[in-house]
Amino acid sequence: MTAFILVAGAHTGGWVWRDVAAALTDAGAQAYAVTLTGMGGGDGGNGGNGGDGGNGGDRPVDLETHIDELVRLIDQVEARDVVLVGHCYGIHPVRGAADRRPERIARIVHVEIGIPQDGDPAIKLVSDQTVRERVLSLSTEGGGTLPAPTVEEWQRWGSVAGLPAEALARLTEHAAPQSLATFTQPLRLSGAAAELPTTGVLCTANGSSIAVVESLVGMGDPAFQALADPRVTFFELDTGHWPMLSAPRELVNVLLRAAAGEGHRVAAGVRERPAHLRPFLMDVEERPRERTGRVDLHLPDADGPRPAVVFVHGGPVPAGARPTPRDWPAFVGYAQYVAGLGAVGVTVDHRLHELTAYGRAADDIAEAIDLVRADPRVDGDRVALWFVSAGGLLSADWLAAPPSWLRCVAASYPILAPLPGWGLADSRFHPAAAARGAGRLPIVLTRVGLERPEIAVTVEEFVSAAADCGAAVEVIDVPLGHHGFETVDPTDASRAAVERAVRSVLGHLGAGTD
Repeated sequence: MTAFILVAGAHTGGWVWRDVAAALTDAGAQAYAVTLTGMGGGDGGNGGNGGDGGNGGDRPVDLETHIDELVRLIDQVEARDVVLVGHCYGIHPVRGAADRRPERIARIVHVEIGIPQDGDPAIKLVSDQTVRERVLSLSTEGGGTLPAPTVEEWQRWGSVAGLPAEALARLTEHAAPQSLATFTQPLRLSGAAAELPTTGVLCTANGSSIAVVESLVGMGDPAFQALADPRVTFFELDTGHWPMLSAPRELVNVLLRAAAGEGHRVAAGVRERPAHLRPFLMDVEERPRERTGRVDLHLPDADGPRPAVVFVHGGPVPAGARPTPRDWPAFVGYAQYVAGLGAVGVTVDHRLHELTAYGRAADDIAEAIDLVRADPRVDGDRVALWFVSAGGLLSADWLAAPPSWLRCVAASYPILAPLPGWGLADSRFHPAAAARGAGRLPIVLTRVGLERPEIAVTVEEFVSAAADCGAAVEVIDVPLGHHGFETVDPTDASRAAVERAVRSVLGHLGAGTD
């Protein structure tokens, strides 16, 4: 018999697993829905699992308190196979307990959460900047707990997509304030948990997916190579951040399959050349290339200052990824193509290494643009900015208040509004909202027909907002194109779309395109 120990996320207790635990029991498994100390909330206790764990109030509740409670529960479980399931915050005590009892654990399941490392506090994996700042501020002020979210604040923890109104109301009613020390105390691991079989449950409505995982592995950063281990599997659920409430039947099926060792493995896919390192879909003439700091200039064969097109990559791209984006075939291909048509093509490595770094990336782009405009071979009054994928959010500043030298903004399969779970809802990085400031600035938007739904929604939001305010948007469609089509869909239609977009941008710059 398999025993599932279900550990809830921030501000919640075992009650969130009620339907999942019942269905697992009906399927012949044991299910322990844990309420950790201090997280019982308005649900009236722990339902027989977890609880105060013998803490007795003799020390503050922190991450170690919760780890100790899980270790004691593991020691009490008689089933041969123990599967530890952690949702959101819950994965931190789960991995801590697994590290202390690795011989008892058959598998760790991460529901909607990454893999914390030794020394990581739980707050590190919280994507919402407002929540992170609030935890750190309250800790500095000597506060003891983080107040439970209001009904409007749950979206800061993740997408509420698929969550019935009754479930959201119950989530709010039973939510508990949580000890700040559980968020700020570093997780201490010996490394034993890293050897255990692991499954990730990814909820696509919250912006996570198997494609994203495979992309991270394909970046070449050693930090993500463990995800390609054959002992690591993945499942996707088409719902938001709380699948135990929005899709309990589907989650139960996934948990049972995970316990049986099933799931998608990325190892086979990463043996191939990653999509972003495949050849550019067009043969372009090689042009001279000069590197200064994080900026590369691809130079045309022309006298006098020439207009420039600055290509802005997406991400997050791990800091250890090699090659870096300015050496990826698509960006080199675009820049060389532009240079061959008489403009300066510019590729940039900015530091969007994690979702929390959009501000730093925006500063890098502004610095790069200043460097480019100051170069004597560039006409500083004729510049276009071309944003790609998640780099699309970085277009917001330029759309909101376009400078006179900005003659065109282009975007290819962009993300044009913050995705759920990214923690950027209240940030300045919201191009769909910024479009009203663009005026008659030309915008060239390349849209792919086979886009991920959560990204396609942001593009449609932008197009609608731009139409409402009279912005000059040219939409170029690639009906059978995928995200990153320049290296994955080398078709005549794709090549035609690239040619049209490039020539349109150069036309707005007044660059020669013969």
